[in-house]
Amino acid sequence: MTANKNISVNDVHPQAALEGPSISPLKQGRAVSTAAVGPWRLVFGKLIRQKVAMVAGAIIALLYLVALFAEFLAPALPATAKPQYTYAPPQAIRFFVTNPDGSSEFNLHVKGYKVEIDKVALRRTFVTDDTKVVPIGFFVKGPAYKLWNLFPTTTHFIGPINPNDPMYLLGADRLGRDVFSRLIYGTRISMSIGLVGVAMSLVLGVVIGSISGFYGGWVDTAIQRVIEVISAMPTIPLWLGLAAAIPLTWSPVSVYFVITVIVSLLGWTSLAREVRGRFLALRSEDFVTAAKLDGSNEMRLIFRHILPSLTSHILAVVTLAVPTMIVAETSLSFLGIGLKPPVVSWGVLLQDAQNIRTVATAPWLLIWPSLAVVVAVLSFNFFGDGLRDAADPYDN
Repeated sequence: MTANKNISVNDVHPQAALEGPSISPLKQGRAVSTAAVGPWRLVFGKLIRQKVAMVAGAIIALLYLVALFAEFLAPALPATAKPQYTYAPPQAIRFFVTNPDGSSEFNLHVKGYKVEIDKVALRRTFVTDDTKVVPIGFFVKGPAYKLWNLFPTTTHFIGPINPNDPMYLLGADRLGRDVFSRLIYGTRISMSIGLVGVAMSLVLGVVIGSISGFYGGWVDTAIQRVIEVISAMPTIPLWLGLAAAIPLTWSPVSVYFVITVIVSLLGWTSLAREVRGRFLALRSEDFVTAAKLDGSNEMRLIFRHILPSLTSHILAVVTLAVPTMIVAETSLSFLGIGLKPPVVSWGVLLQDAQNIRTVATAPWLLIWPSLAVVVAVLSFNFFGDGLRDAADPYDN
């Protein structure tokens, strides 16, 4: 008698056929989420775990808030000159005053000045006058201005109670102008020129890099040769030549726009090459092939399928490009070929610190604008590094 080898599962386990396929139950306490987590949410979740990047991002936000409300935050107008306070040193904010009976009383104030003659240098110097108290407050009345050039008002966030009293928290320049107020106004120009310049470089770099990487061939070769020629140009002499072509009769706004264009024309090449490399790697991926088979044209492939997958990377690159623009504007203005007075920027403020006498007698003219540039650049670099790490899909 021959044994039948074709034995089915139903013969061995007849009850299993009635109950259906065996499925292991889910473990209790582990819920399965049906909501898809978007890429931006993942990037933000990784970014907030990087403390240095978040602190840098808070500093950047604070700088742009200062730029947005510069008129309100500055205690004085940037062009208001008081020659009697030329090179007046910084005043420290004090919180308590001593009454004649020896008791202390809370009173936000700064000490006044008195003039003494330096018998060695034969020039007048300012020293602190402990007998003169200059009360200061918040939301005080001061010089009239227009907030965003729209709303006339005289309210300032901080300032002396008596507008005629001197208050120079960061010192005064050679014309007796408040360095603190000028630094606040300069934040608007220096920080905005970085955004405007990066926006122009972003458009040029993304569009040209996308075309170069997507089409390849002779188009890629021609674009890369142009990028190499632009990258090989010496930056400072080119800036000097282009800035010298700006007519002296142009308004400060026109000069500001031209300087932004000059900086942007030299800042798009690196982004274009990075976008081009990404396109070369992604144009043969399955989702691009599927989009082609679905009938998508070339523009749709570039801007609706490939480019969105590079958004996080482009954003990180752009964040790191902003400090380059800020330094470029500061360098141009410091050399005298960029923005010029009456425009106020950090580079224009540094023009007053171009001689050793000023640095020796009024070091605050060099310290505060330089410190503002360093803080802004480092904040953008730290935040850009954190954003780049958070947007890296291969980082665990």
